[in-house]
Amino acid sequence: MAGLGTVTSTPSAEGPSGGFSQVFSQALRSVSQAQNTAHDLQREVTLDNPKVSLEETMVAMQRSNIGFQAALQVRNRMVQAYSDVMNMQV
Repeated sequence: MAGLGTVTSTPSAEGPSGGFSQVFSQALRSVSQAQNTAHDLQREVTLDNPKVSLEETMVAMQRSNIGFQAALQVRNRMVQAYSDVMNMQV
């Protein structure tokens, strides 16, 4: 789950490496992976697996939630920007 907050895009020698859509797709995959990890840990805690701690599960759930909220805010701002551009008078 390391890497949830470290989504970076570095330009290559040929130019940008995919731009915003690639970075956003990578961020969404990272959020999805964090949610899946949190879900798996929740299931293991429910099944009383002694190798999985409640603290680890709670941290994973919070990371997942924060990542989801950040992605949701980016989506909302993108929709707002699109609406603003579409409502501009030509």
